[in-house]
Amino acid sequence: MCLQAVICVLWTACVCQTAGNQHDPNIIIMLMDDMGWGDLGVFGEPSRETPSLDLMAAQGMLFPNFYAANPLCSPSRASLLTGRLPVRNGFYTTNAHARNAYTPQEIVGGISQDEILLPELLKKKDYVSKIVGKWHLGHRTQYLPLKRGFDEWFGAPNCHFGPYNDRLRPNIPVYNNSEMKGRYYEEFEINVKTGESNITQIYLEEGLDFISRQATAQRPFFLYWAPDATHAPVYASKHFLGKSQRGRMSAGGFIGSLVCSCLVFSPVLLNTEASVSVSKWANLTEFVMLSGLEPLKVICGNF
Repeated sequence: MCLQAVICVLWTACVCQTAGNQHDPNIIIMLMDDMGWGDLGVFGEPSRETPSLDLMAAQGMLFPNFYAANPLCSPSRASLLTGRLPVRNGFYTTNAHARNAYTPQEIVGGISQDEILLPELLKKKDYVSKIVGKWHLGHRTQYLPLKRGFDEWFGAPNCHFGPYNDRLRPNIPVYNNSEMKGRYYEEFEINVKTGESNITQIYLEEGLDFISRQATAQRPFFLYWAPDATHAPVYASKHFLGKSQRGRMSAGGFIGSLVCSCLVFSPVLLNTEASVSVSKWANLTEFVMLSGLEPLKVICGNF
């Protein structure tokens, strides 16, 4: 997976739309952990429980030969945000390590300071950038998102593995920008027995709030929305728990709400009251939805 490919996708989708527009296009990338391409109705999932993404595919573009750069969370994210192969950006694993869930940040500390990330490039064009969800490119302060071009962050540096009770290995923290707000399985509860958690709901509200604020301010934005609920141990909110016909599918409904709410700038469901009044921005938002791990068919839409 490379940044140049993503930029080409965005440029192709928006060049005609923005020819006569004053504003640069907004960019939303939704990255799903461990989601197989066959989990979406548009790609043949029999239950067809992703109607919003299926509609986005029908009205947007599909790229059926788009590949992740690595079969592991951290290297695929590094390639997405740098536009460089893992062997070049230094965030890579061997096949044996990948099978053992080895993460490069345990060895190198985090993504190299020499690498230029997408939000750092966009900042030169006066974009405001936010990451919501899982970062996974280094958990020490110097590697966190706010040090790498993002203006805002709500999420965790690593995946929601756990729960841990050993003081030497605490549960993964959740941050609001540079302030730790709690930890997974503690303040941000994940019920191990039932699989219930409202974390993705919180991520949804964070994303919508960011979009609303930037639309009101008339500033171009980049939203990198990366929930990890589809990564084992899989969890879902009470509203969606047990609804999928083919096993737990935690984030589909939330993604649909994010997509629909952003596309038409209408009041948002799912217990939020966010709405965006600047409807003329509706045709200036570019969406790319992709998975972090495996060969994938990518959905890109301009609305």
